Amino acid sequence: MISIAVLLLLPILLFAQTIKDIDEIAPFSEGLAAVRKGSQWGFISKQGTLVIGFRNDLHWNKDADNSNLDITGIRYPMFKEGRCIIKKIEHDIALFGFIDMEGKTVIEPQFLNVTQFYKGYASGVRCIKVYKGSKEFRFKLYDYEFDDVLVGRSGKIEEFLGKRENIHMTKKRYELPMISSKMLSENLVAVRTPGDGWEIRKLNLP
Repeated sequence: MISIAVLLLLPILLFAQTIKDIDEIAPFSEGLAAVRKGSQWGFISKQGTLVIGFRNDLHWNKDADNSNLDITGIRYPMFKEGRCIIKKIEHDIALFGFIDMEGKTVIEPQFLNVTQFYKGYASGVRCIKVYKGSKEFRFKLYDYEFDDVLVGRSGKIEEFLGKRENIHMTKKRYELPMISSKMLSENLVAVRTPGDGWEIRKLNLP
């Protein structure tokens, strides 16, 4: 009888866990909530199971302005449409990408600024590093190109909205570029114009 009772309790014992020393707990979104230990975040399910382990690349901003739709408005790591923003530092400048709900990187960090997903798409300022050749001692030379884009949940760039200029990729001169577009509906996007106004474009997205 004792052995049968142990066997019945085994699934509970295997899956039950206590997560200790938590510093901060975010609200649930899409069935998961971010929890912080020090500077690292993980995700728990509604059953209290740690489903994505603690890691230091999840984007958050303790001084977030919730009225902003870009990275400056994201207080906690949070899933939207199955995607959560991650951050990678390259030459002292942050690049942003996305993981899925299993913690796998599905969109490599490549955006200087990006929104969360809405109706299947995110708006972002994509940065492309372009090899320009090399000098003495095999010193490689690179330049950068920047685009306003709409990206799909798979990482495919679905729409190019325009080129960006005057973004300096050195720590002393770098300023976070503003998002210049926002989704209005499945087939409409607003794009900021040089005069600081907006134009509305119809899209033919899949």
